[in-house]
Amino acid sequence: MVKFSPVGEKEVTRALIEGFAKHYARLAECDVIIVGGGPSGLACGRELARKGVRTLVVERNNFLGGGFWIGGYLINKVTVRAPAQEYLQEIGVPHEEVTEGLYVADGPHACSKLIAAACDAGVKFATITKLEDLVLRENNRVAGAVINWTPVEAMPHNITCVDPVALESKVLVDATGHDAAAVGKLEERGLFKRKGFGAMWVEKSEDLVVEHTGEVHPGLVVTGMAVSTVFGLPRMGPTFGAMLLSGVKAAEEVLRILKSQPAQVVAARA
Repeated sequence: MVKFSPVGEKEVTRALIEGFAKHYARLAECDVIIVGGGPSGLACGRELARKGVRTLVVERNNFLGGGFWIGGYLINKVTVRAPAQEYLQEIGVPHEEVTEGLYVADGPHACSKLIAAACDAGVKFATITKLEDLVLRENNRVAGAVINWTPVEAMPHNITCVDPVALESKVLVDATGHDAAAVGKLEERGLFKRKGFGAMWVEKSEDLVVEHTGEVHPGLVVTGMAVSTVFGLPRMGPTFGAMLLSGVKAAEEVLRILKSQPAQVVAARA
């Protein structure tokens, strides 16, 4: 017969509250904040955390993975084009080649493995959390994220006012998909103009998304489909190789930026 430890309601509540407070206290200043917990954001976070970079992923939903769970048309299979199958192999996702250069995997399995790989690397998460604004410093350099609970936006403004909080970072990554939400905050201030994504062209889109992944404004890196929206590139539909490899490239760009300010990164971990 199973006998659980004699722990009651108050201990459970205290553990939740204290754990939550410690979590946010440690993350008030990060090396990197990634906005968006889809495949590109998770891949980027994993690569950074493996290098010892203190990384937080902010996700507006109460789940991670974005469209990686369900693929396209509510079909929970996902496809990747070579050479992205090497990344699936690296994180232990079973996959098979269905035609030359095209691989298919189960979406829930692939997504779960990617989430676990990011967690194992040390990525931290803030879910049900919406990007409300950016922290800007000298010369409009992006230096953090202003966040609030996602449900707040659905509450009537005549009966509530919940102020957001700010988290500081050395670099912010926009991994919000077609919304390119972080770049959109710059656009609201007349500091940037998104071109909007184009019509579907799988073969062209994937190459271009990875190619254009990088820093688009001081302190702000774009990855995944946000790249398509920022640069007016074709959309790619339900294939995810570029999402994964764009995330890897975004991490490389972030590391390049961080290396140019080593004293600040050390201070952030102190």
